[in-house]
Amino acid sequence: MARTQCSDRVVGAILASWRYDISGITPEMRRDYEQHFAECAHCSSRQKFHRGVDVALAILTSTAVLFFLFALAVLHHIKPLEHVAINIFGLDFQDMYHMFISAGFAGLVFSVIAFLLVLTATPAPTYLGGLAAERAKLLEERLPEAIKSLKPR
Repeated sequence: MARTQCSDRVVGAILASWRYDISGITPEMRRDYEQHFAECAHCSSRQKFHRGVDVALAILTSTAVLFFLFALAVLHHIKPLEHVAINIFGLDFQDMYHMFISAGFAGLVFSVIAFLLVLTATPAPTYLGGLAAERAKLLEERLPEAIKSLKPR
């Protein structure tokens, strides 16, 4: 990948210190930074990279929550590895079951906390909402006029 340089190093340094997130600034200031993103390929690509990392973190943490919920559901409905616990390891089944349940709940709590931290510390929800709004506009433009006229204004 070719290394590009920012067209305005001062603005680029400001944006880099914000992780290329301009969602929390006033609309008057945002206009100048949006124009810089439109003009500067370096900052625009860095912003896309950082938003991709934010979205990946949100997806990974939400997937972890789902996996721990699934594991707890399996433990609740199936007697897990009873044969292995009793015959091979010589463990009491109840002790092993309680250990798995405790580990499942601990993992679930940790995953939910990580998910909430990702959603509050990154602009991923705003970014994903913006992407959804753009896609909705594209779909709306493709609708036939008969359907567009039914939409309340």
